[in-house]
Amino acid sequence: NNLMHTLIRCITACEYCAALCLREPHAGEMARCVMLDRDCADICTLTVRFVARSSEHARHVMKECIEICKACAEECSKHDNDHCRHCAEICRECAMHCEGFLQAA
Repeated sequence: NNLMHTLIRCITACEYCAALCLREPHAGEMARCVMLDRDCADICTLTVRFVARSSEHARHVMKECIEICKACAEECSKHDNDHCRHCAEICRECAMHCEGFLQAA
């Protein structure tokens, strides 16, 4: 399933981004990025699980997932690190796939 694959890619990109942000020499300036990375990874994890089991609440969770993916993409876009730029790209892609799923359902 393309949606589930994208959600898993987003989880991975966000976890990787958060881990590398914490290793930056100016990690304190990356706090909001790390927090949003972690929130995004968590909501994507919940969303992929709800979609996998066809939960009646999947649509509700997915709306929150879209919101957090967009916020994470916006924050990551503010930073010049490759991992942040990659994360922003994947988060945008994930939000688009989730929006497509909601419109089709």
